Amino acid sequence: MSTLQFDVAKCVRSVTKNSECTKCVEICPVETMHIADNNLPAFTPSQCVDCGGCLGVCPTESLTLKNFDATEFFFEFAASNEDLISCRINVPCIMALSSEHLISLALIKPDPIILDIGHCQNCPYKEPLYENIVKSVDEANYILRACESGKVIRLEDVGAEEEGVAKSVDANDRRAFLERLSLKGAIRAKKEFEEAVASIDDETKLHTIDIADVAKIRQKELPNKRKILFTALKRAQKPSVYHTIAEADISFASQKFIDMDSCTNCQMCYRICPTGALSSNSKNSKIYFDAMLCIKCRACHDTCEPDSLKLQPTFEIKEFFEPTQRLLASFKLVRCSECGVGFTSLKGETVCPRCALEEEEALDLWGLEEKPDGTVVFKSKEE
Repeated sequence: MSTLQFDVAKCVRSVTKNSECTKCVEICPVETMHIADNNLPAFTPSQCVDCGGCLGVCPTESLTLKNFDATEFFFEFAASNEDLISCRINVPCIMALSSEHLISLALIKPDPIILDIGHCQNCPYKEPLYENIVKSVDEANYILRACESGKVIRLEDVGAEEEGVAKSVDANDRRAFLERLSLKGAIRAKKEFEEAVASIDDETKLHTIDIADVAKIRQKELPNKRKILFTALKRAQKPSVYHTIAEADISFASQKFIDMDSCTNCQMCYRICPTGALSSNSKNSKIYFDAMLCIKCRACHDTCEPDSLKLQPTFEIKEFFEPTQRLLASFKLVRCSECGVGFTSLKGETVCPRCALEEEEALDLWGLEEKPDGTVVFKSKEE
């Protein structure tokens, strides 16, 4: 029985129906993870192999395993004398750890981190997990070099399945039990087998958003892996030069700018931002951005109708060590001459969009129309 759990309130697809995030679907080696008709991830527990790949790629940590917690693993591993991470020893799969976890561990541990990939080539779930492990390590090492940390993460064939080193397998794990079950021991294990089969859940696990989830969505929670990265960076020495890296070379953070020619200050970008990286002032007349609170979930980009929010082509490493809140946009607010409510005047308008729409609808009901010069006339019969 799978131990995979999903917190719907943390999923970026719960934040906005326009989200195009499919990272958990793309990483799933058995293709059980999919986007259901309600726009939320769904999976069949009996098909899930608990590899944890979806944990490593989820920007908001909405997916967890009952028998593995990445945050707990980080602190236990950081406090130990170990430097080896292996799917046969201490993780379900290396891919269960994000590149943020790897960077943080490398910064904190005195010796190089070694990732055992000796079992990857024969793993039935090699693709796409192995390819993504390599990408994650390449990204982590690149950022470590850009930070001038002197730290490195190594991929090695350690062969950690030798006697006394191999990870113990949970006897209640249905898949592990069936793999080791032989014909000779079938009768002796009949009861255990029947119990395991009875626990199989072949029903697709669907998720919905309720009122409690809505309240959690509004809390603007920062993932633990980002808090861990903050902690690790505080202990790291600042580089001699603050380098910049290409936007495409960092998967978990970004810097942004706004195209003021198209932005309407609709307020949606900072209202749906799950971490508060995008924010505003009390009057909603400004838009601020904090790069170190950004998890690059792209919810704001997917929601911005005029496509005004843009990714900066580069990311400044300085943000890791001296995070700043930057002003992206500033707007002129005026009071509507009709209703008195404040609104954003983009081109000198004196009437708010709501009142303007109501006036337009009223004229239409009366069979009137407003000409460009401001005069109101009856609509022609041809119309």
